[in-house]
Amino acid sequence: MPNRTPPKTPKFAANLTMLYNEVSFLDRFAAAAKDGFTGVEYLFPYAFEKEALAERLERYRLVQVLHNLPAGDWDAGERGIACLPERVGEFQDGVGKAIEYATTLGCTRINCLVGKAPAGVAADKLERTLVDNLAFAAKALKAADIRLLVEPINTRDIPGFYLNTTTHAERLIEAVGSDNLFIQYDVYHMQIMEGDLVPTIQRLLPKIAHVQVADNPGRNEPGTGEINYPFVFASLDRLGYQGWIGCEYKPARGTSEGLSWMRPHQTPETVAA
Repeated sequence: MPNRTPPKTPKFAANLTMLYNEVSFLDRFAAAAKDGFTGVEYLFPYAFEKEALAERLERYRLVQVLHNLPAGDWDAGERGIACLPERVGEFQDGVGKAIEYATTLGCTRINCLVGKAPAGVAADKLERTLVDNLAFAAKALKAADIRLLVEPINTRDIPGFYLNTTTHAERLIEAVGSDNLFIQYDVYHMQIMEGDLVPTIQRLLPKIAHVQVADNPGRNEPGTGEINYPFVFASLDRLGYQGWIGCEYKPARGTSEGLSWMRPHQTPETVAA
């Protein structure tokens, strides 16, 4: 299992699902390392042999920061199954599969996309299903020394997504009652749904285990839209956030050409040699 010590903050991780689409997926590890990234994340590893992914991480001295639980049929439009009452068995099987991959990849954080609320199912049944599934996953992942995360997502990009706000995420954490359930705070999604970014991060910091960034509108690089990212990054450092910052955005041009936004926020410890 890869075992590398991550650099000091700020720690930017390349999201290989969104970045480096100029090359095939397995070639994106090399491209990210060449541009100075020391960590990577992506939506799902399951289309590839876990040993092949681990070899890329080892070869390019990269930390696997995060991936998601299996989320149903992505190509058919599913965006998670954790709130679906008829898919509990599939969800539990997916937790086991995710642990196998994360263990091989040295990944200590797994995100749960909760899914879209199906029509005709009572809200209390959806909530109870989700709470029970998160409790199951939190316990199983804790035994493997892996943190479980949930991510609120905006309803403009994914209409009908069941988890949209940090307030709902807090309620889920309380209802599950586990010390192994955290929030994945995506600045882009929460700018759309809530705003008030830095005060919210400050209030929730003990519950935030991962941060992702993109600008709004457009979901392009930081610095291309309305979000004051220099202030956000400075605030994360001031507040003592020690986690990774996932770069989950759509490059406005080529990936490498658009990375100039990142340079002022890096230190020698955060740039690969």
